[in-house]
Amino acid sequence: MFFPKYRPRRLRRGEIVRRMVRETSLSANDFIYPFFVVPGSGVRNPIGSMPGVFQLSVDELVKDAAEVKDLGIPAILLFGIPEAKDEVGSGAYAQDGIVQQAAQELKEKVNDLLVVTDVCMCEYTSHGHCGLIKDGDVDNDATLDLLARTALSHAEAGADMVAPSDMMDGRVGAIRETLDENGFTNISIMAYAAKYASSFYGPFRDAADSAPQFGDRYSYQMDPANSKEAMREISLDIEEGADIIMVKPALAYLDVIRRASREFDLPLAAYNVSGEYSMIKAAAEKGWLDGERAMMEVLTSIKRAGADIIITYFAKEAVKKLEKA
Repeated sequence: MFFPKYRPRRLRRGEIVRRMVRETSLSANDFIYPFFVVPGSGVRNPIGSMPGVFQLSVDELVKDAAEVKDLGIPAILLFGIPEAKDEVGSGAYAQDGIVQQAAQELKEKVNDLLVVTDVCMCEYTSHGHCGLIKDGDVDNDATLDLLARTALSHAEAGADMVAPSDMMDGRVGAIRETLDENGFTNISIMAYAAKYASSFYGPFRDAADSAPQFGDRYSYQMDPANSKEAMREISLDIEEGADIIMVKPALAYLDVIRRASREFDLPLAAYNVSGEYSMIKAAAEKGWLDGERAMMEVLTSIKRAGADIIITYFAKEAVKKLEKA
């Protein structure tokens, strides 16, 4: 069937028909909203490189988390910035650590909101790397115990799900074993299974004060050129007990998201990271593009590529836009 009998534009002539035949749709249930939590009270520090995003003390976090829940967003992801850092990242697994305090308060004061906690060392170590340092490099196996201790402390504080983002080999298995041994068999793991050594993390490192003080993270985060390796990484995390797998970042890795969605039958998350957020915000502030339309186009592309869950700083804005539609 060819032109002029077949005219695809017939199904684009108005908003109603476009909605009827739309192949990909977004809803509040697709999103996880990330938060940065810091010590203190009444703290709401704007993050200069991430317009509209703040470092929040626990009391302010509770207020904003309640807003997220009221918007219908089902889950939040917590990143902690401790009061002090050391070589072994002890604030990550301290019983009174900042994420542990936040998780406790949220579970007491905000009902029906899934609390996911980031499990990593980089925000807590004085050197900014994601594990213990030995001979100038991250010691993979020595780090596993600390990651497992961190995940356990989050579960004990009330977290519903833990999300290891460090990219150490074997960390999902170590965390699963520790959680199970301590009676937390129902705590799920969302693994940063294919996390790339990306240039799009810059604003996050400002927000979390987590830039490495020497070297880089290429020895443990993935080479951006590799796609087959991502499938191997994801397979390993699934074998070790991951409940949800993740690709990070999203925009430059839509092909990896698509491939993962076809090869694996677990729920798939994608992290629309800080640099992806900030570049749209910056261009919109300059008047170079329509920020709201660009936001929705980007989020739709991530969903269209195959993501079931999108972690994004746009979540609140996107839901408000969807409510108006």
